[in-house]
Amino acid sequence: MTVSDSDTDETGIHCHLDALLAERNMTLTELSRLVGVSVVNLSILKNNRAKAIRYSTLRAICDVLECEVGDLLSRTSGCTPQ
Repeated sequence: MTVSDSDTDETGIHCHLDALLAERNMTLTELSRLVGVSVVNLSILKNNRAKAIRYSTLRAICDVLECEVGDLLSRTSGCTPQ
């Protein structure tokens, strides 16, 4: 999946969860257990299909992955506010 896929274009946000998990040799299942969010919901986020995310979930993911929000999410170019 590339940043220019239609799912990412719809929200203008790209999630880098896949890359962060790979860098940490962590599985989505392990992250799910540590964060307390279902694998299905994390998969939706990872595949850029999420429409929203709770701040508490975002914080928990960043705490477990020891990253900043900007490491996890980025705005795609060409995005215009709706």
